[in-house]
Amino acid sequence: MTWQLPYPSGRQPVLARNVVSTSQPLAAQAGAAAFARGGNAIDAALAAAITLTVVEPVMNGIGGDAFALVWDGAALHGLNASGRAPRAWSAQRFAHLPQMPRIGWDTVTTPGGVAGWVALSERFGALPFEDLFTDAIRHARDGFPVSPVIARQWAQAAIDLKGQPGFEAFTPGGRAPQAGEIWRFVDQADTLADIARTRGASFYRGRLAQAMADYARQHGAGLALEDLAAHAVEWVQPISVPFGDRTVHEIPPNGQGIAALMALGLLEHLPYRSTAAGSAARMHLEIEAMRVAFADLYAHVADPDHMRLTSAQLLDPAYLRQRAALIDPQRAGQYPAGQPGSGGTVYLCTADSEGRMVSFIQSNFKGFGSGVVVPGTGIALHNRGMGFVTTPGHPNQVAGGKRPMHSIIPAFVTRGGQPHMAFGVMGGNMQAQGHVQMVLREAVEGLNPQACSDAPRWRINDAGSLTLEHTVPADVVEGLRALGHDPQVAAPGSLEFGSAQIIRRLEATPGTGFAYAAGSDHRRDGQAVGC
Repeated sequence: MTWQLPYPSGRQPVLARNVVSTSQPLAAQAGAAAFARGGNAIDAALAAAITLTVVEPVMNGIGGDAFALVWDGAALHGLNASGRAPRAWSAQRFAHLPQMPRIGWDTVTTPGGVAGWVALSERFGALPFEDLFTDAIRHARDGFPVSPVIARQWAQAAIDLKGQPGFEAFTPGGRAPQAGEIWRFVDQADTLADIARTRGASFYRGRLAQAMADYARQHGAGLALEDLAAHAVEWVQPISVPFGDRTVHEIPPNGQGIAALMALGLLEHLPYRSTAAGSAARMHLEIEAMRVAFADLYAHVADPDHMRLTSAQLLDPAYLRQRAALIDPQRAGQYPAGQPGSGGTVYLCTADSEGRMVSFIQSNFKGFGSGVVVPGTGIALHNRGMGFVTTPGHPNQVAGGKRPMHSIIPAFVTRGGQPHMAFGVMGGNMQAQGHVQMVLREAVEGLNPQACSDAPRWRINDAGSLTLEHTVPADVVEGLRALGHDPQVAAPGSLEFGSAQIIRRLEATPGTGFAYAAGSDHRRDGQAVGC
């Protein structure tokens, strides 16, 4: 690993024995405070995550979902805390629509994140559960100055979500808070205190559950007390692919992490390592591999109980070799889904001196999610229901009690069976392709965590168009055009390329415990904090 910083960002990697990296400084500091009170990496991750629902409400909230990968010192564990569609939903309810709604009550599935907090604390935490809420409640009750990037996103949400039930709670007087303005939300502080005191029971079976169900009933929505009470997290076995001397791990479906693994698997069958770092030839192969992986993702991935193919089939080396053969190193292509043979998000990571590492992600999906805010609670409900499709017979077709295909994914890398890197890149479909780019920057190009994050990015957007950051050199842009791509170059300051947080374990010195290098994306307000 090189300590050079070839891309301008103004940030150095943070080196420490205990470290937390998030997209908002107050949340990172909440994680560091948990370490200072005797907490471990899991406690720090939860304290940061809970605080993020207050200080970065444009990306996540109390009413969202969560996933985590946890190295407990001996093994890697996966947590799926995503919720299911209300049982009142059916394919017929949405049959008149060409696609799922993007906002409103008909996008609200059962929020699973709070149950994820409880499950992680109970299994791995060292601090009392209520202790994890200290900073979040303080910031909500006493107020905090809104940071600049979050203020930009909040202002856009005020336009996009105007008129949604209860959303005026986040736009008093009809406007979003400006950068530097103090924001207080006492209702949210009270809700977090209730969750802390009841260990989440109020959210699924008590006062808060009743408030959500009553508000849904007032609007003719499907979410009911029975849906909330039935929610349960699922501990899952991570899926993985080898990449060089590393192994990259993701949460299995219903998440999109399998697309990142497929793309990396495809690149192992292509002349990727013979291309030059930062060249059009290298970026071309990355983009094409991702297009092939996305074709399979959107055709086959759903709630695993409803998939016709398994993760093992989609990651089978023979199948990936067959799919890689479709890619022309000299020309951009178009790729249909294959058929194997039978057989608005926040991400954070933490690590501690005893060797534990956490890769954690939670989200309300697009901005504030559905735009629905339950009165008197500060609970902004997510819009994960838009992750379903209305196509008859599709494995991801909307149905009651079913989990939608999910965009949020934590990632983890091991090396020689030992933890090597916890990382993630938030931002819709940027996440899987961001994971690919971070692995390639670290594993092939040898960049340190901050430089991995700083490197210029490309993105295939939801419509399939290719967009490049303005920092991609002009000769690379022209080289991609010569290869048959039609890239658009984004304006400076674009937020379309996600936000990465990365922690890499350093080589351990016998008898001294573990230490880490961390990076936090300069495209957002966040920071890495060590202690």
